[in-house]
Amino acid sequence: MDPEITSAKQAGYDPRILAFGRLQGAANRLEYLLGRALERECGITHLMYEVLLIVGRAGDAGLTMRSIAQEQVLTSGGATRLVDRMAAMGLVTRTVSPDDGRVQLVRLTALGDETTVRASRVHVENIEQFFFKPLPPEHRERFAADLRTLSHFARDALPRLR
Repeated sequence: MDPEITSAKQAGYDPRILAFGRLQGAANRLEYLLGRALERECGITHLMYEVLLIVGRAGDAGLTMRSIAQEQVLTSGGATRLVDRMAAMGLVTRTVSPDDGRVQLVRLTALGDETTVRASRVHVENIEQFFFKPLPPEHRERFAADLRTLSHFARDALPRLR
């Protein structure tokens, strides 16, 4: 068992706290760099891009607002406002589910599909430059697998949104 933290200085040098802080700092900086590139080159936010990806994965079946909210850890109101903005931009449509009239399904429009492809090309280029290139080639695959493990563990620990 590691010694108990008894001072602010000790806390500031705790290797676990430092590691998490570095992860958070790297994620915030990368989000800024890659998000600004999507906004500048494609006119969408990084969050919009993420929604385009998950709606695109759903294909013609579409995705419920609840699924979008859960996947992006948004409130239902936050997901609705975001999808409304995306619909106003012509990227997605909202239609009533044929199975349940209380449920709305979100689907990509042709413009949404085209924007996803264009943004993905920009995003992959920036991921290569800022995310993978700084790492030794022999570490990249393991690093990506470890991130997937952390992401799934954190996702599963979250309470389910209603």
